[in-house]
Amino acid sequence: MTIHSLTASQLSAGYGDSEILRGLDLAVPPGKITVIVGANACGKSTLLRAMSRLLSPKHGQVLLDGKSVHRTPPRELARTLGLLPQSPIAPEGITVADLVSRGRHPHQGLFSRWTRKDDEAVERALTATRTTELAERPVDELSGGQRQRVWIAMALAQETGVLLLDEPTTFLDINHQVEVLDLLTDLNRTRGTTVVMVLHDLNLAARYADHLVAMAGGGIHISGTPETVLTEEHVREVFGLDSRIIVDPTSGRPMMLPIGRHRMVSETT
Repeated sequence: MTIHSLTASQLSAGYGDSEILRGLDLAVPPGKITVIVGANACGKSTLLRAMSRLLSPKHGQVLLDGKSVHRTPPRELARTLGLLPQSPIAPEGITVADLVSRGRHPHQGLFSRWTRKDDEAVERALTATRTTELAERPVDELSGGQRQRVWIAMALAQETGVLLLDEPTTFLDINHQVEVLDLLTDLNRTRGTTVVMVLHDLNLAARYADHLVAMAGGGIHISGTPETVLTEEHVREVFGLDSRIIVDPTSGRPMMLPIGRHRMVSETT
């Protein structure tokens, strides 16, 4: 698969008169996993929406392989760039298999038919997300965790070179969170897919990111390797939280331990 470049230059965007992103610059490392973190309402979801052309910028531009995403025909863009937004809504009564199959729509031309290649892509996506047994069930009858895995399957079935995911581990227990992040890592390593995702868990973000981006106030506070970004100083500046950073004994990456008001190593009476 072709490795694609994705950049935002002097990007300002928001809703109505409210400007959320302010002159933001971001170069996504091609063929790597980029994870975006930050406090609530700092602009993480707005950035993904603008980078996927769901939201038009007030100023600046987003370029995919040097071409503006906002000037690229939707179907052409969807063959290269996929998006899993927060809280997507499925059509009432649609089955899992039908929803996942919709990930193949960008690959269908005006007169082209569904092919075995499409069947195989859907089957791979269902298998990878462990949702094969749910294929004939209506999506609106699933639990929150099952539904999230189905949406991820649809994004995988699209088989794009760039994949944007807004909190893909929402509603998932820790076992399925790790499964999904391992799956995205496999996708990145075997197919060269450029992955950009928003995560809330700083330790999972540091463990899985090649490139970590910390946002604050509608801009990029700092970006770089997890070791560069996840420091006590930056956690305090971005989240207003005192912490201790240690080495994760499993991954060797930095691990953040929050310090609350009630903290004691031992208590004597």
